[in-house]
Amino acid sequence: MNKSTVLGIGAHVPENVVTNFDLEKKMDTSNEWIVERTGIHERRFVTQPTGAAELALPAARQAIQKAGIDKSDLDLIIVATTTPEHGFPGTSSFLQALLELPGVPTLDIRVQCSGFVYGLSIAEQYIKSGMYQHILVGGVEVQSVGLNLTTEGRDIAVLFGDGAGAAVIGKAEDSSCILSTHLFADGRYAKELWVDAPVGYESPRIDEEMIQQGRQYPQMRGRQVFKHAITKFPEVVRVALRANNITKEDVALIIPHQANLRITEAVARRLEIPLEKVYSNIHKYGNTTAASIPLAMCDAVDEGKIKKGDYVILASFGSGFTWSSAALIW
Repeated sequence: MNKSTVLGIGAHVPENVVTNFDLEKKMDTSNEWIVERTGIHERRFVTQPTGAAELALPAARQAIQKAGIDKSDLDLIIVATTTPEHGFPGTSSFLQALLELPGVPTLDIRVQCSGFVYGLSIAEQYIKSGMYQHILVGGVEVQSVGLNLTTEGRDIAVLFGDGAGAAVIGKAEDSSCILSTHLFADGRYAKELWVDAPVGYESPRIDEEMIQQGRQYPQMRGRQVFKHAITKFPEVVRVALRANNITKEDVALIIPHQANLRITEAVARRLEIPLEKVYSNIHKYGNTTAASIPLAMCDAVDEGKIKKGDYVILASFGSGFTWSSAALIW
């Protein structure tokens, strides 16, 4: 059976930087409050109508280029996003059209923050089976246009940003490979972090009353999410370690989805590892949900945090609740 690997990665964020001081002008908050509770200093927001596929396109092209293949070599396009351009069809269809690859199958994943690792797991199985040779896995979010940027919505609005990341997954030709992936979910907690409308139980799916109630904005019970995150993150990392008979000392870097710096710090404490072994770039991008892991992978490589032959663990926890991990040899 074939082994799969990451052949190339890419990332892209909007040029527009939105600092905490910018948010102070829109809502009752402060730079100090945001930094203390989240570790975020700034994030990127789109400045003109931009769909998720459009934002993902440069990241996809970069991943293809770094993989050393032609876009025509792609056999499947997988896109993880919480913020699709439309209710249907999926963002992967729009990305396929932008890449000018008619006929290539497409697949959207809606598991929010865990989306990239779920996509990686799906791609791994297709490569291992020999069905496909090259698969593009993208994570992209255009969250800024769906946030309540007022004092009422500040607890969530200060957390999120826009961005995209992508990876080309293909057959491993040397020691670099995806060792394993591990996926979990618990729908009992689905309403702890969710968007109620549109597409609720009522008819019509959205009306003026729903909008006045703010039901189209994300809602989160922060304490519940935090409690579960600091439990499930270390759990799922340990699952990946045990599955591959490696220790935390063997691992060069753990790359979690960028939820909150306080969560990252808690995970490091619970795993009893130095904080510098748990990668974080949330200070400059905020939480980019499905895009955060590939964005972090790109930055970690650029900063020399990981190099060929290193053990790397990817981990995520998010809405659903969903959580996941992947173990790789870089």
